[in-house]
Amino acid sequence: MNTTILRKGVLGVAGLAFAGGLAAGPLNHTTTAPAVDARPVAVAVQADKPDAAKLVPHGTQGAQSRIDLNGEQTANVKAIVAATKKSGLDERAAVISVGTALQESKLENLGHLGDRNDHDSLGLFQQRPSSGWGTPEQITDPVYSTMAFQKGLKQVDGWRDMPLTEAAQTVQVSAYPDAYAQWEQQAADLVAQHWNG
Repeated sequence: MNTTILRKGVLGVAGLAFAGGLAAGPLNHTTTAPAVDARPVAVAVQADKPDAAKLVPHGTQGAQSRIDLNGEQTANVKAIVAATKKSGLDERAAVISVGTALQESKLENLGHLGDRNDHDSLGLFQQRPSSGWGTPEQITDPVYSTMAFQKGLKQVDGWRDMPLTEAAQTVQVSAYPDAYAQWEQQAADLVAQHWNG
């Protein structure tokens, strides 16, 4: 963070003003003092974003896709991040989880898909009650489904050092194992945005 901006913000909160130069530096003596607005100013301080090397330790693979998110999809990203923290996992687990959900559902909490789906896949990760992921109610709960996915992820030896698509595929066993790779950059960007939010 720019220390000058931080210093100005802190001094502004304390009711001090800048009349050229830094307040701690030489004073500009004039016969007429400038008016000072002594009202406190709210200063928003952004927490540090996660380190990019933690989010995508080996870079992205292949062409990357990106979609615009609506309010529901953003809420689901936040739920995945919260569930990751609840599981005691780090930002990399959140990136893998968000990337997987981007591929499986575009971050939409899918209900029964009817004729468009020949299985009973539901929720953010298209988990199946018949495969033991949980009840339909559990699977369509974003926190539960994320924690269920991450329980599987924790059983994958070396998942933190794998490309996202390998880690996701090991848990999901998709017919399209390389499809997860395209979402790694957007997943990392979303986790960076919401991890400390």
